[in-house]
Amino acid sequence: MTDKSIRYKIKVNGFEFEFSEEQVNAFDIVKKSAVEFNLLKDHRSVNTKLLIADNTAKNTTIEIEGEIYTVTIKNELDQVLENMGFGLAINKQVKEIKAPMPGLVLEIAVTEGQQVNEGDKILILGAMKMENSIAVSVNATIKRIAVTAGDAVEKGQVLVELE
Repeated sequence: MTDKSIRYKIKVNGFEFEFSEEQVNAFDIVKKSAVEFNLLKDHRSVNTKLLIADNTAKNTTIEIEGEIYTVTIKNELDQVLENMGFGLAINKQVKEIKAPMPGLVLEIAVTEGQQVNEGDKILILGAMKMENSIAVSVNATIKRIAVTAGDAVEKGQVLVELE
């Protein structure tokens, strides 16, 4: 690998990784449909599904074998802009957290008026016999909790309002 290799910083549910362009191109990914993919790694097949793609904020929500992950990918330009103080986080105007899929609210981990940081768990949504932790993507204050534990929610339904 050369020093001129393009580097990507990837943040997944609060954990940061760095990959080169060569490493990304080496992934064995098979596109099954517009939103479903299959990744082959170490002779193991992993099914993935794209749930939400926010190209403006460079955030993607994916499901990997039933677990939900929020992924942020920053290329070299994004990294330079962030180092200069012009990062996307400054411009984010997230006001609501919506359900990425239909399900049942199992647990609410925040209270109204509470300060939360990017990556903090907001609630747990049960869907397809799995528990999915829903996290906030920005630093904010919980303005209103629109659901209660035990509520059935539809995809896109507002769960929490932020200020």
